[in-house]
Amino acid sequence: MPEAIHTPRVNNNDDYVRFSHTFVSPGEAVKTGDPIAEIETDKATFTVEAERDGYVLGFVQPLGEMIAVGSVLGWMGDSPEEAIPASPAIASGPAVIGEPTLKAALLLAKFGLKSGDVAASGERLSAQDVLNHAAKHRPVQLPAGHPFEDEQAPGLPAGDRHPLTVLERGMVKTVLWHRHSAVPGYVEIAYSTEAWESYSEAFQGRYRLLLNPVLALMAYRLVRLARENPKLDCTVTGEERYHYAGVNLGFTMQSGDSLYLLSLKDADKLEEKTFVDALNQLVRQGMKGKLGADRIGGVTIGVSSMAR
Repeated sequence: MPEAIHTPRVNNNDDYVRFSHTFVSPGEAVKTGDPIAEIETDKATFTVEAERDGYVLGFVQPLGEMIAVGSVLGWMGDSPEEAIPASPAIASGPAVIGEPTLKAALLLAKFGLKSGDVAASGERLSAQDVLNHAAKHRPVQLPAGHPFEDEQAPGLPAGDRHPLTVLERGMVKTVLWHRHSAVPGYVEIAYSTEAWESYSEAFQGRYRLLLNPVLALMAYRLVRLARENPKLDCTVTGEERYHYAGVNLGFTMQSGDSLYLLSLKDADKLEEKTFVDALNQLVRQGMKGKLGADRIGGVTIGVSSMAR
């Protein structure tokens, strides 16, 4: 019985690939693992191999054209005389596929769509293209103030904007794929804490502190790194990278039944000892539940916890 050979996915960003080469002719016998065809994207070439012993009955996609991932590429059978099943019109992709803007990529993920599902009105697939498609095929009412409706996300601390580079745009797409499609994983990396413990012990003795300041000192180092490397202290809004003017350190802390996100404002302007004192004071205020609005908002970079 004839068995379909489907067009494989080379990577997660490409819904179409180019059918570039065949290694066998119709009716030729192959073994499992033999190369039978080749497809390519802008970045990679992939060899399609036979998944079983048999005969390649033929290919049904036009050689040299863009074809959809998952479409039937060809057919295999148990004998060279088997007929290729009748199929609907060949599904080939456009010669040029409009790359989605960042807003469009986010909306595609939100609506569970692929870039090949939506027709682009211009050279690139826009957020409005996706919204128009969603309104027509799967009406969804966006909540008021949805971030895609405005380039300026509300409530951002002071900062300035920078256009994303091509590399950064690619990174955003990768992160979106990981967020929506990848299987979450947890990795533990062993490292020696001896240097931190030694430095913390000396710091504690020098200032006669009651508590070990190692976590506060590690947080201080993070703040300094963020100040020295502005791309660590930024976010993405619309098509731009938004650099915060200062570093506001955030961390979570549980007090009773409440979980707080505490914020140490302008942490990058503090010297090491002042930083440690301010952080400890903020923790004490959080434990007592005595926190003003200025202590729980405006975080620009964070650590997961101030507890061991």
